[in-house]
Amino acid sequence: MALIVQKYGGTSVANSERVIEVARRVIEYKKMGNDVIVVVSAPAGTTDSLLKRAYEISEKPSKRELDMLLTSGEQISIASLAIAIETLGEKAISLNAFQVKFKTTSDHTKAEILDIDTTLIKEKLSEGNVVVFAGFQGITEKHEITTLGRGGSDTTAVALGAALNADEVEIYTDVDGIYTADPRVVPNSKKLEAISYEEMLELAASGAKVLHPRSVEIAAKYNIKIHLRSSFDNSIGTIVKKSEGEEMEKVKIIGITSSKNEGKITLSGLPDKPGIAAKVFSQLAKAKINTDIILQSSSVNKELNNISYTVNINDLKEAKEISEKLKDELGAEGVTSEDKIAKISVIGIGLKTHYETTAEIFDTLAENNINIDMISCSEINVSCIIKEEDIDKAVKALHERFIELD
Repeated sequence: MALIVQKYGGTSVANSERVIEVARRVIEYKKMGNDVIVVVSAPAGTTDSLLKRAYEISEKPSKRELDMLLTSGEQISIASLAIAIETLGEKAISLNAFQVKFKTTSDHTKAEILDIDTTLIKEKLSEGNVVVFAGFQGITEKHEITTLGRGGSDTTAVALGAALNADEVEIYTDVDGIYTADPRVVPNSKKLEAISYEEMLELAASGAKVLHPRSVEIAAKYNIKIHLRSSFDNSIGTIVKKSEGEEMEKVKIIGITSSKNEGKITLSGLPDKPGIAAKVFSQLAKAKINTDIILQSSSVNKELNNISYTVNINDLKEAKEISEKLKDELGAEGVTSEDKIAKISVIGIGLKTHYETTAEIFDTLAENNINIDMISCSEINVSCIIKEEDIDKAVKALHERFIELD
């Protein structure tokens, strides 16, 4: 008997018919003799609808109340799925974070997992139930409801898999695995049968929306195999697992990712002295805002610097507010923001030490008249910030050069 954790996204439980289809799939696994835990997201569109309601009422709603509001979406899904499973003849019980004691930090809307008490889940599994658990949510030591932020249900599922030592975590979405590029942009992109944690982490962090980086980090830490599959067919999907031996010193391009969810902040005319950058990024860190690409450049006056950084577009407004508050303290001349930008990333092994590959990336973009604003390089990732209007052209050009012609 295996212990399987399955996670279904919002499109998989968007309406009653799809909930019933998910219930049938879950029951198939149960009848094979498996213990099954199902983590579900809110129905597609529900979270956005709830956010819209909150911001129609207030320009700046309390983060605590936002968490209380947003977790209602998952409540709909878990109860609906449990009802469907029971209607089809299997035992099921829905549980939320409060009942399970799914403990997190007190950082509302961006909480981090501290501990999971698996006692109740194990008890309900031993009674023959399919356990249907609410993704995305947690509870603090003071019994406050929290949410885990973007990709929270993925993170919930993998964290449960780690806490329960599950045999496998299956993530079901509206796509059937990981591709070398977005199939909607590059129709002849190739599906990957398997990918390492490290490669998946770079893909996820660079814009691939199938799996959230936090869930991959947990999977790598606890060596939990993740199986990415489609809710709408029985295709094999993609396995995310521990890396296997690769040919020494050979460049291996895994995929091309893109993200239009990018925003850029620039603090211009900063004094060129120690501690300036530390003050900026420590304040962003306190607000739980992740920065991605950072660029420091000298102005015409060599005694002044400019600092630019990118964030998720959802954090752009708050990041700008923080930077503007620091402007006078730091002696900056100005703060500007941009939102019509995008990030293109080439993911592979050995990129940093194979200079010719990096040069080919820049040559390919130049040949297609695509200007680069910012650059970030690591061992397995070369990312460039470009104009949003150029992103699809960039993906197609780089995929043709490094995947199709390889």
